[in-house]
Amino acid sequence: MLAKKTLAVVGVGKLGEALISGLLKNSSLAASDITGSVGKTTSIERVEKKLGIKVSQDNKETVAGKDIILLAVKPQNMDRVLKELKETITPKQLVISVAASVTSSFVQERLKEGVPVVRAMPNTPSVINAGMAGLCAGVHANADQIAMAEAIFKCVGETVFVDESLMDAVTALSASGPAYLYVVVESLAEAGVKLGIPRETATLLAAQTMFGAAKMVLDSKAHPAMLKDTVTTPAGCTIDGLMELEEGKLRVTLIKAVVKAAERARELVNSQTQTYK
Repeated sequence: MLAKKTLAVVGVGKLGEALISGLLKNSSLAASDITGSVGKTTSIERVEKKLGIKVSQDNKETVAGKDIILLAVKPQNMDRVLKELKETITPKQLVISVAASVTSSFVQERLKEGVPVVRAMPNTPSVINAGMAGLCAGVHANADQIAMAEAIFKCVGETVFVDESLMDAVTALSASGPAYLYVVVESLAEAGVKLGIPRETATLLAAQTMFGAAKMVLDSKAHPAMLKDTVTTPAGCTIDGLMELEEGKLRVTLIKAVVKAAERARELVNSQTQTYK
């Protein structure tokens, strides 16, 4: 889907770098097909040296004539950037936004009529090609453009399409999710330390165990409860540990964490709408 296409990345930060690196490794795009913009002069040399692409501080120059435009700017900067690019971006170009809580309609309303937009919510493991991205399409995006957007994020992990009404939930679950799981890994490692295992070894045991468990869920496609039962032998030690987790309300706490984060994401959307009316 990306053959003979050109890409502009507005805001080449950590996520922008991760996506470009993945595309250079796993797609037909070459460095000469990609341009990027950065906010600071000091970032130009760093990004050009690391990725081999052309970089500038001129957003208009960066996006002019490119087939796909990836907006990787902070949500609070999106309004300003869209207004700056309104006369440069045309309906022949595909715009992909990865700004949290910024809706496709928010982007569409600030560009020319008919510009196709896809909204994406990737997460930080995209940096190591283990990302998860939720995607939804605006009203003007056609099937080919949606497929191009999917192809970009497939280069750094997995993708799923959802209705836009669920994007705040995706943000709370998969975009914020790594933070919750780091707390779990940290806590398991601390338990290992308390039991006498050296910290580095305890962290390895905890992290690799989480990685293996996640891979079991993905590869087997079995319900997590069923996989849990295969570990839990009658009168064994695992059931005692699970009882402690239930008593500590780990399950409901994780559910409430995701729900709370989704509520906050919706609040951000509402505040942006009020601010930029």
